Amino acid sequence: MDTTRVAVIGAGVIGLSTAVCISESIPQCSIDVISDKFTPDTTSDVAAGILIPHVYPENPVHLQKQWFQETFDRLFAIANSSEAIDAGIHLISGLRGSGGQVHIRKVEDLWEFYGSYDIVINCSGLGSRELLGDLQLFPVRGQVLKVQAPWVKHFIRDEEGLTYIYPGTFDVTLGGTRQKDDWNLSPDPQNSREILARCQTLEPSLQGAWGIKEKVGLRPSRPGVRLQKEILVQDGHRLPVVHNYGHGSGGFCVHWGTALQAVQLVKELITTLKISTSKAKL
Repeated sequence: MDTTRVAVIGAGVIGLSTAVCISESIPQCSIDVISDKFTPDTTSDVAAGILIPHVYPENPVHLQKQWFQETFDRLFAIANSSEAIDAGIHLISGLRGSGGQVHIRKVEDLWEFYGSYDIVINCSGLGSRELLGDLQLFPVRGQVLKVQAPWVKHFIRDEEGLTYIYPGTFDVTLGGTRQKDDWNLSPDPQNSREILARCQTLEPSLQGAWGIKEKVGLRPSRPGVRLQKEILVQDGHRLPVVHNYGHGSGGFCVHWGTALQAVQLVKELITTLKISTSKAKL
């Protein structure tokens, strides 16, 4: 097996970083990213993208620290490179540059990929609740405002992190909400008024902000990130899968660290596939 065919489900920060990481670490893989939503329509596009450690009760603390450190190191390297200006689109452009393909469609069943791919990487986030029946997953609704306020150069955040002002490359993100088990993707005018009022209290100059846009995302939350390999079996057929989902509001903070661990699991599956192929030939 000279080339390993890999399908990555999901095109948020987790799916794209995992695809790029596989591409950089295992050149003999061909990679397709399959998702019904791509930027600017993903939950990751709504997020402010601030690097603050998130707590996952079911994952070992030392592993969470490792994920965060590896992600910090990756982002720090990008910030000090010629790619810094384009960092917002670095992941998907990097994937295409290395020969990866993207496909826009909704995935109904992992077995859709049997026969066409050797390994499936499941980075479907909240979609895994329906795709896998993972009832530990639940949405935490986040509503934010994206505004034009170019004079805001530093982030401001209250102690609980519910009210925050995060300047970005193109706009300033004002937040926010944490509404557990709320599936509503439509902006709530009352939420918007409350967010704007709280943020203007922290930074009065925001009264002069313009171009206000309301954005809503559903954070794919569970007690712990599911990061493991699994061999699905159906009618005597075997489908190797690596799961990497359930990052909640901390996806940006650990995306590269969990991608690196997912790559290690992919390598283990490739070794298993090679052994199986050799035995079959014998």
